Amino acid sequence: MMTDENKPAAGQPTAVVNPKRLQVDLTGQVAVVTGASQGLGQAIAQTLAANGASVALVARNAKKLAEVAAAIRAAGGQAEEFPCDVSKAADVTAVVEAIHAKLGRLDILVNNAGVTRDTLLPRMSDEEWDEVLATNLRGPFLFMRAASRPMMQQRYGRIVNVASVSGLIGNPGQSNYSASKAGLVGLTRTVAKELAGRKITCNAVAPGFIASDMTAALGPALLDEVKKRVPAKRLGEAWEIAEAVLFLVAPSSSYITAQVIVVDGGMIG
Repeated sequence: MMTDENKPAAGQPTAVVNPKRLQVDLTGQVAVVTGASQGLGQAIAQTLAANGASVALVARNAKKLAEVAAAIRAAGGQAEEFPCDVSKAADVTAVVEAIHAKLGRLDILVNNAGVTRDTLLPRMSDEEWDEVLATNLRGPFLFMRAASRPMMQQRYGRIVNVASVSGLIGNPGQSNYSASKAGLVGLTRTVAKELAGRKITCNAVAPGFIASDMTAALGPALLDEVKKRVPAKRLGEAWEIAEAVLFLVAPSSSYITAQVIVVDGGMIG
C-alpha cells in the first residue's frame, strides 16, 4: 500500500528532522498548506516556516492544527490555523479570503490533504469512491481556483500538489486513490499552462513509500518486502518530500512548471 499525505508520523507534532537542510529564503511570503495537521503536511508546513514563510495551516482537526502551529512558533516560525473541509467550495473560498485578509498576500499553495479508503474494486462502495475523489481531487481544484485570484493579481505564485506514484502506475486496492492522484497530475499540468503567463508555476510531487505510523503497522516482514521493491532499499522520510516541495516553491524555480517530481527511491524508474 502506498501512503503519503495524511498519515501521522510517530511522536508528531515534533519538528522535522533533517540533517542536511536545503535553505531557501521565503521571508515575507505566505504559504498555505492543506492537510497540515499531521504527516507530510506537518513536515511541509514546518519546512516552509523554517525557511521564513508565514504558514497558514489548513485541515479539519482544529486541535491538531493548534498543536502543529504551537510547535512551529516554538521553533521560531510563524503559523496560523484555519480549520476547513477542503471538499466544500464555500468553506474553501471563505478560508482563502480569510488567509489573504489576515496575512496580506498569498504566495504559495501546497495541496496535500488526502484520504485513502482502500478495497478491491468489486467491493468498493459509492461512498468510498466519492469521499476519496472529493478530498484528493475536488479539494485541490477548489483551493487552486480560489488561490489563483490573488496570485494573478500579484503576478506571482507557486502551487505544488502532492500526488503519488499510485497515480502514475496504479496500485491494487486503490482504484479510487489512484484515480484521484492521476487526475491531480492532469489538473496540475493544465493549471500550469493556464497560469504560466502570470508568473505562477504549478507542479506536483509524487511520493512513493514514506515512513509513517501506517507503514510501520504493516509489520517487519511486509516492510522488508516493500524495501526490496525499492532500489534505495529503504522507505522515504517525510522531510525528503518536504524538501522537494521547498525546491519547487523557491523563487529560483520560476522556469519549472507542469512537472511531476517523483520521490520514490527509484521504485518506478
